[in-house]
Amino acid sequence: MARRIVGVYAGTFDPVTRGHLDIIARATRVLDHLIVGVAINAGKGPLFSLKDRVSMLEAEVKEIGRGAECTIEVKSFRGLLVNFAAASGAAIVVRGLRAASDFEYEFQLTGMNGQLNPDIETVFLMASPECQFISSRLVKEVASLGGEIGPFVSPRVRERLIKKFAADAAAE
Repeated sequence: MARRIVGVYAGTFDPVTRGHLDIIARATRVLDHLIVGVAINAGKGPLFSLKDRVSMLEAEVKEIGRGAECTIEVKSFRGLLVNFAAASGAAIVVRGLRAASDFEYEFQLTGMNGQLNPDIETVFLMASPECQFISSRLVKEVASLGGEIGPFVSPRVRERLIKKFAADAAAE
């Protein structure tokens, strides 16, 4: 029986961007099952609730999963990524790299994760050139200032961001 390769791609996804979706789609080419882990990280002060972030991701990965041989599921988690990966039966953690500046942090994280659980391997995927500059933080900043974010997020996520910032502005 062939070995089933399970991987985890984790983040806060606040919100999910075209950059995240690029990495997810490309990870499905090398994995049999991908778990997209939505981190519960109150320290980052997310704009969207955990429930909203999970539902946005589920809607987005549904389209990616239709054309892939790899199955995709979205799960929330709290705590260490390597513990979540191990508990989920994953042998691989997928990380996306946008630029050289990402490498230093990712290099340290990979070393730490390797010490915490040497059975979990980290695989890096370079972001596609058109996605290398996209970050959730910048997307939120542009959206909060009324800028056009259509090139950086899906139409569904764009609409959610517009509504969120309109509601926040009305509450002020």
